[in-house]
Amino acid sequence: MESVVLVVHLIIALCLIAVVLLQRSEGGALGIGGGGGGLVSQRGAASALSKVTWGLAIAFICTSITLTILAGGRGGGSVTDNFNVPADEIEIPLPGPSEGSGGADPLGAGSLLPPATPPAAD
Repeated sequence: MESVVLVVHLIIALCLIAVVLLQRSEGGALGIGGGGGGLVSQRGAASALSKVTWGLAIAFICTSITLTILAGGRGGGSVTDNFNVPADEIEIPLPGPSEGSGGADPLGAGSLLPPATPPAAD
């Protein structure tokens, strides 16, 4: 279900980008757009494009909220809960010697990994 909503969301996003780029630039900030007439009157084209833009924007917001609700049921907690893990509970797996390598360094000579045991203090 979530993947279907995600695909629809992406299609709506691409259509929204296309419709916004098709609209006439009223400010003329870049000196483009706002050219001469066409087959459709400027007022009719502007209102049709603005209605399509509003519709796509509302659909985009609805799919965003739907994706948020669908994803919220998975984790059961906040994203920031993962940042408050005590340092002694963090496990970082280090690569060990692979079979048949004869105990050689798996990352090659001169790897940037620290030694497995700290050097003895003098």
